[in-house]
Amino acid sequence: MENVILVIHLILALCLIGIVLLQRSEGGGLGMGGGGDVMTGRAAATALGKLTWIFAIGFICTSLTLTVLARRDAATSSVMDGVAIEDVAPAETTTPALPSGDSLLPPSADAPIEAPRAD
Repeated sequence: MENVILVIHLILALCLIGIVLLQRSEGGGLGMGGGGDVMTGRAAATALGKLTWIFAIGFICTSLTLTVLARRDAATSSVMDGVAIEDVAPAETTTPALPSGDSLLPPSADAPIEAPRAD
């Protein structure tokens, strides 16, 4: 059941992306673009606009349905129910060995400073 709704959800998402990309850009954000009725400021509803609303409503409905189904499954069990305390191995603590020869520490004040060689 959940897989069927998930497939429908993915198809609706792809259709919604496609239909939005097919629409004409009218410029001016927040619906202030050209065209439409002068009194209301709303453009005439086109077939692409109606289809966008249908896909969006379907997408929201499948999102809510998947959320309810996931919550219902999560209410019966916990992630930690599948992990037993004996299965968890204690972490090994080892100190990394310093590389031999070169030290990563800065030279001390007593150490002689080597001048660069001019070849």
